Amino acid sequence: MQLEFHQVDAFATQPFRGNPAMVYRLDHWLDAALMQQIAAEHNLAETAFVVKEGASWHIRWFTPSAEVPLCGHATLASAHVLFEVYGEPGEVLDFTCLSGALRVTRQGTQLLLDFPVRRAQSGALRAEVEQALGQPVEEVLALHEGQGVQELLAIMANEAAVRACQPDLAAVTRLPGLGLLISAPGEQHDFVSRYFAPAIGIDEDPVTGSTHCILTPYWAQRLGKSRLSAFQCSARGGELHCELDGERVKIAGQALLVASGRLLLPATWAGA
Repeated sequence: MQLEFHQVDAFATQPFRGNPAMVYRLDHWLDAALMQQIAAEHNLAETAFVVKEGASWHIRWFTPSAEVPLCGHATLASAHVLFEVYGEPGEVLDFTCLSGALRVTRQGTQLLLDFPVRRAQSGALRAEVEQALGQPVEEVLALHEGQGVQELLAIMANEAAVRACQPDLAAVTRLPGLGLLISAPGEQHDFVSRYFAPAIGIDEDPVTGSTHCILTPYWAQRLGKSRLSAFQCSARGGELHCELDGERVKIAGQALLVASGRLLLPATWAGA
């Protein structure tokens, strides 16, 4: 069995910047355990699998160790592959996923993600978060979805504090939720952020589209504006243009194909 894959740097205008994602366009779904093994083999923050179902594309995302309900950069990467590699017609792609309906629109050199708002509420884990980060924070908020905490957001004093942060990843793993997001007002952007998710195999994610569904409504309310410029100041770094539109968040960025190849599996392999 041969499966074609494409690696894309999302939220980037040049190679080796932004956030890399692997994309598989499939004719039919593979077993979930196999998709998880493939994601572990690539060992990127996210590997996306897309299958055409009716008029839309069903998309699923896997970190090296878990399936996740929402991922921005790998959706951007998937749209780039469908448009540029497979020649999907038109300017709009509709996706369905565990988090509902998503849309990606091609606007010149940029792709615009249309994602649901995710609103975080004031939490009660400030002492634990400060211990994990090794420095004080102004506020801790929690995103609650399903049965408990999905993400934690810590607001810091300034961009310098975000850039200098060296969290205790073992302590971050013990916190509830998928990961810990830190953010502060930016020096050249409206806000900056970083995201740590060692519990799902991502010590630090380079650029995270889905967390901006949390950050955009927070900073829109705090700054009193609906259009915001954002920068995720990881080692690779990435710029995002965000807009709060009712209960939707629009996130624009660019993407670049950096590699393509084939995964080779024996036709008789039990995992296939």
